[in-house]
Amino acid sequence: MPTIKINHLHKSYTNEKGEATKALEDINLEIRDGEFVCIVGPSGCGKSTLLEMVAGLLDSTSGEILLDDVPVKGTSRDIGVVFQDASLFPWKTVKKNIVFGMDIAKVPKEEQEKRLAKYIRLMNLTEFENKYPAQLSGGMQQRAGIARALVMNPKVLLMDEPFSAVDHLTRCTLQEELVRIRQEENRTVFFVTHDLNEAVYLADRVILLTPRPGRVQQEYTVKLPHPRNRNDDYLIRLATRIMADIGRGCREDEAAEYFI
Repeated sequence: MPTIKINHLHKSYTNEKGEATKALEDINLEIRDGEFVCIVGPSGCGKSTLLEMVAGLLDSTSGEILLDDVPVKGTSRDIGVVFQDASLFPWKTVKKNIVFGMDIAKVPKEEQEKRLAKYIRLMNLTEFENKYPAQLSGGMQQRAGIARALVMNPKVLLMDEPFSAVDHLTRCTLQEELVRIRQEENRTVFFVTHDLNEAVYLADRVILLTPRPGRVQQEYTVKLPHPRNRNDDYLIRLATRIMADIGRGCREDEAAEYFI
């Protein structure tokens, strides 16, 4: 059964003059339980807008988003979100940042400690739990942000370009850790990225959106099991094909901007 169903979703913004701009148009998607889906497309096509709507942070103009057949209305503890910026509280230690949501949800202390120990280990944060964000690298901060989302045991993990602010080697390591955790826990992941190589390395399916207004242009099933070699010829060919399809879906000037 699909975890997420998106049916005829539209999103428009109206400026001060009353002029409407369409961001998304007639989006229809199903994301199955345990599936890893990446959303790609040209800048401004509505990738992050779509993610924020699934998170319950933005309302739709029309259409619906269902989580296990229940309409998404506002934020939910069943949906975890990780953004590009880890957004940690600078005055709290890594440990206090990670347990913050559990404190709000009044998770019993014994259960908090159990979950904390698990995700400190899974995210390779051992010996860093008593550090403050300013004492950590960008990659370690993002590990803490992911751990903070995972300790809430969400049904769906939404990730909006979570590795784009770190260096290439750290990005590759975080990708590998995410794959490992997702396999261990069978997490459903909805992941937005500009990086086609990242998309084909991580995803079970890649969804390509058109230029604004964003519509589903194409879907690609990644027919390669994990663990994957990021230099596999199949992944390289698939990323190249998606890039070519982006070019066909954009005006020439838009395609050039995206590929730079």
